[in-house]
Amino acid sequence: MAIERLVEPTLAEDNSEEEKIEISLRPVSFEEYIGQEHLKNNIKLAIEAVKKRSDGSTLDHVLLYGPPGLGKTTMAGVIAHELGASLRVTSGPAIERAGDLASILTNLKDGDVLFIDEIHRLRRAVEEVLYSAMEDYKLDIVIGKGPAARSVRLDLPKFTVIGATTRTGSLAGPLRDRFGIIHRLEYYKESEIEQIINRTAGILNTKIMPEATGLLAARSRLTPRIANRIFKRVRDYADVNGDGIIDVAVAKSALDLMEIDYLGLDPADRNMLELMYENYGDRPVGLTTIAALTGDEAATIEDYYEPYLLQLGLLARTPRGRVVTDKGRRHLQGRKSKA
Repeated sequence: MAIERLVEPTLAEDNSEEEKIEISLRPVSFEEYIGQEHLKNNIKLAIEAVKKRSDGSTLDHVLLYGPPGLGKTTMAGVIAHELGASLRVTSGPAIERAGDLASILTNLKDGDVLFIDEIHRLRRAVEEVLYSAMEDYKLDIVIGKGPAARSVRLDLPKFTVIGATTRTGSLAGPLRDRFGIIHRLEYYKESEIEQIINRTAGILNTKIMPEATGLLAARSRLTPRIANRIFKRVRDYADVNGDGIIDVAVAKSALDLMEIDYLGLDPADRNMLELMYENYGDRPVGLTTIAALTGDEAATIEDYYEPYLLQLGLLARTPRGRVVTDKGRRHLQGRKSKA
């Protein structure tokens, strides 16, 4: 059975309250957006160039990729705000038929930004409609069936597609080639996560001590969404068990209660590493085997567990499977000796 994770970098589908708070914490301009300086500088340049032109051109289509929780959706909102454009939001799984996409596209206006989350999950029939829409601002639809069927080409307003994905390799080549601006979002620095936590504390009217900010940042997996989620849980602990002020003692107690260790690993991370090492030792373990051991889907292991564990050097990928590294074994043994 899969373990519920506080450090899950995605939003829970059934937690509307969390989503509302998440949206309220999102920056709306480049000045408010912390980190990703290389990305911001390149997007700023492209937006300024578009604004200086008087030929009615729009910003090139933008593809943002990288691990979840790093700010792809937020950046889409910032881009739309900086362009002074309306943002329409949808996702790959939500567009089930070509007709759904046609309905969305025909309701756009000149200059609008269409954000498609999880764009790698678009169905092939939908992708084919999107090709001509992105390249020529034309929509090809078929009217009728059988011998009487005919193709009609409709003009579309000039718009910008912003696609977000955690898997660029799953994106069809023709679709990927239609994006003029492609950028990867990187994990944040701890100093940037500290700035994000302080900004969140200000928005939520919570006092936090500098040392506590550093402690939370160190355990936030270098991911803003996780940093905000941990902060909110620590704030709850401070309100219930203290005076609402987050100091080091309160932060440590709250993190111990949540079982998030000094590397930012939660029980699910440690459970996976322990199951791999206890059952297979130094031998490589296949992805499907790991999924069977943990009760998670293989895609979940690959998308949400592995990236951070690989970055820390606790896990290694080999041609024959995944292996717990010496560093990973030392971390597990160190926790057991403290227990």
